[in-house]
Amino acid sequence: MDRTNVPRRLLRLIGRLATFAARLSLTCAAPAFADQLEQHNDLVSKFVNEMHADPLVADCAAHGNFVASTSTAFDHVEFPPSSFDTAHASITPWNDSFDEGKQRVKVDNIVTVEGLGIRQSGTGDPADLKFRCGYVGQQMLAFSWNDPVPPARAQSSRSSDSHSAASRHKAAKGKHVTSSKSSKKATTKSSKSTAKKKKSQ
Repeated sequence: MDRTNVPRRLLRLIGRLATFAARLSLTCAAPAFADQLEQHNDLVSKFVNEMHADPLVADCAAHGNFVASTSTAFDHVEFPPSSFDTAHASITPWNDSFDEGKQRVKVDNIVTVEGLGIRQSGTGDPADLKFRCGYVGQQMLAFSWNDPVPPARAQSSRSSDSHSAASRHKAAKGKHVTSSKSSKKATTKSSKSTAKKKKSQ
């Protein structure tokens, strides 16, 4: 009886600990998300009220600022008042797929806005960044930007390609060595047999 109760008690304890850990992680994540949302809304409000940006353009710019700040290249994005004029921002009726890649979602409008990427090092000229957002109504469903840092997948595929090329080269080299060794053995055998025949004659 005691032996069967111990594992059950242990399993219950583990289950309670797992539930507590999950609740704790959700509790910690909620304030971080709330902070991000508040910062986003503050930026949108600033762009609309102080720079007279269209609400959709302001929303796209605020999202672009957040995404660029997660990049290894940029600290943040600055949007001067000129970012929101017709030369640097636009809302285009679309009613089609956002792009032909992974974001083939159908959107009603495509918003573009330009900003200046301030580098993490604080040195060097700001980078010209262009953000493109796809909307259905007021909801953003797709996003892209001219990220100067290549995606990690592209780097890993390049390294795997070079690795596979190197392994193919080694394999070819190995075959060459093997074939040259076997040809040397064949030559040695034939010369030995020729020597034996001469002796016998």
